Amino acid sequence: MAQRGIREYDAKRMLAAYLPEFSGGKFKLPEERALVTPARSIDEAASEHPWIKEKKLVVKPDQLFGKRGKHGLILLNADFDEAKRWIEERMNSVADITGVKGRLTHFLVEPYIEHDEEYYIAIKDDREEDHIYFSTAGGVDIEENWDKVITIDVPIDRDMDDMDIRAELSKQIPEDKLETMEAFVKALYRFYKELYYAMLELNPFTIVNGNEVIPLDTVAKLDDTAAFWMAKKWGDIEFPAPFGRDLTPEEKYIKELDEKSGASMKLTILNPKGRIWTMVAGGGASVIYTDTIVDLGYGNELANYGEYSGNPTTDETYEYAKTILDLMTREKDPRGKILIIGGGIANFTDVAKTFQGIIKALKEYKQKLQEHNVKIYVRRGGPNYQEGLRLMKELGKEIGIPIEVYGPEMHMTRIVKLALEGGEQ
Repeated sequence: MAQRGIREYDAKRMLAAYLPEFSGGKFKLPEERALVTPARSIDEAASEHPWIKEKKLVVKPDQLFGKRGKHGLILLNADFDEAKRWIEERMNSVADITGVKGRLTHFLVEPYIEHDEEYYIAIKDDREEDHIYFSTAGGVDIEENWDKVITIDVPIDRDMDDMDIRAELSKQIPEDKLETMEAFVKALYRFYKELYYAMLELNPFTIVNGNEVIPLDTVAKLDDTAAFWMAKKWGDIEFPAPFGRDLTPEEKYIKELDEKSGASMKLTILNPKGRIWTMVAGGGASVIYTDTIVDLGYGNELANYGEYSGNPTTDETYEYAKTILDLMTREKDPRGKILIIGGGIANFTDVAKTFQGIIKALKEYKQKLQEHNVKIYVRRGGPNYQEGLRLMKELGKEIGIPIEVYGPEMHMTRIVKLALEGGEQ
């Protein structure tokens, strides 16, 4: 599982769209929210959403960092002119969030809603069970009030609907609100599971008019290995870079390539001077390869994280491979470098076709690969994989680069150990 943070705007958009369904129509969320960016001013947002000029507003940055209230980055109960002035003063300015500096570029605008009660709920995954944390003491001081948080554990082999959570909730919720809160917690958990969330926190949230859920602040992460099946339900989802970390030109290029393609291509540079580089097919496989490299004690030498999947074209894999090879051959390491071209057993990606793009890039970088003493390890399975592996074996002889080639008989984690530590198969 690759947990990736999403904007509060997107988490609330999905909650508004699907919580009614998962609650059997018992709960709803406001549909009114807008995102203001350097490319979309609050005036443009207001022309699309007239309520922005009609209602009191809440405005805050939406860039994957918390404690916004404590950093003076939340505007409450403001009219349109106040909100516009506040955003314009801060747009593209640099903020220091507990030592991390970054530029403010995205602001969430919502209606201001009067309320009396503030609750806390978070759902987080673990190896054997999910944990639901709940408290009636929601707000910015929840960490200081953690003794007031109750925990409900949901084993992975249990259905939430078969569990009695009322006894735990009754420790904090009065009898007249217990049924409503129990229904909400169960509905939110269904939403979390069915849409492949890895973490979801509403802090605080409130419920008004009996059934209208108002998440005042939301933090969420998705399991991005589910992106293929969840494409329709997630909609036009963005996985922003962490606050304070701007995308490199190469990361931007792959992001743009990904956005134009029906396939998936992702790239994150972890350590540009790293000795170990990966070119992995499949989101799940990329996590396994990365975890194995870290488990073997080579995390500080891992240069990149990413994946290509969804049957990309030969040209797309060529561009993806060329970008990685260019990065890999900028700085030398006296020990040489390692490139792992891996993946699981593909369902529908034509291995030979994608390998042709990678082979084209490897041929172009033949001299630089030799100069940097690069050794390549290949492990792949799936449609037409025998032809793909044959092409890779021939390439090694042609360009004079050591390339060890393995099929699905070689375990994914074993190829990593072989590449990093050598030894027998």
